[in-house]
Parts: sequence; structure tokens; C-alpha cells
Amino acid sequence: MKAASISEIKAELKGKTTAELTELCLRMARAKKESKELLTYLLFEADDEEAYKRSVIAEISEYMTEVNTSNLYIAKKQLRKVLRITGKYIKYSGNKATEAELLLHFCTEMKALGIPLNRSTALSNLFAAQLKKIVAAVATLHEDLQYEYKDQIAALR
Repeated sequence: MKAASISEIKAELKGKTTAELTELCLRMARAKKESKELLTYLLFEADDEEAYKRSVIAEISEYMTEVNTSNLYIAKKQLRKVLRITGKYIKYSGNKATEAELLLHFCTEMKALGIPLNRSTALSNLFAAQLKKIVAAVATLHEDLQYEYKDQIAALR
């Protein structure tokens, strides 16, 4: 089955009643966990972005405490898992300031773990890639916010 384009879906949704739209949303939420999480964000958390950021930062911090720092291979796998979860939350938000803040927190926590990044090419590349994403996200923000984030980025390097 070929998926319809966004414009086709939008046109079809305009012809549906409120009850039909509600039923479609609920059915979609039951089909996949990620759809349910996105719907939860849009309905309950999108109005208060600061509270959303705080809750995600707390979750990232919790995951980072569980990272095994004695074995670089296991640490890399666990850090990638945390990064995958962080990316999912960034995707839900779609806000560049939230993206920059969450990735900054991830990198700060990663540095705080005390893992020797220079001993693992994969970990150093992972860290460098996140810094590039942060710089790209910050570049799209207002000048005042850019200045605040650039200090934090410089501290990470």
C-alpha cells in the first residue's frame, strides 16, 4: 500500500466530522506507541514547553546515571540509547530552542560522566556530531538566545 501525500490526507480530513476525527486519532494512537506519545505531547504538554523541557531533562539525567562507565563499548551503546530517546522528544517538540537545550544537557551529562572520549573514536564522533547539531539549532534562534547558548557551547569544547 502506498501512503498518501500530506496534502491528500489534509483534504480528506477536512471532509470528516469531529466525531470521525476523534475516532481516527484514537485508532492511530492505538496502532503505534510513538503516535500515542506524539498525541500526548500535542494535547497535554505543547502548551507549557518549559515544563516539557524540565521533564525531559530529568529523564535524560536519570538515564545517564545508569550508564556503565567502566566499559567503553557498553557506555557507547547506552549513550546511543539515551540519545535516541532525546531525539524522539526533540522531534515531538519541533522547537529549535528545545532541541538546543536538550542536546546541550545531553552533552553536559556526557562530559560529566568522565568517560575518556579520546579513547573511543565512536564516542568522540558522537559527541562532535551533537555539538554540530547544537550549533545548527542555535544558528536559527534569535541573536540574544544565540549569545546565551554560545557560552554553553564554548564550555563544552
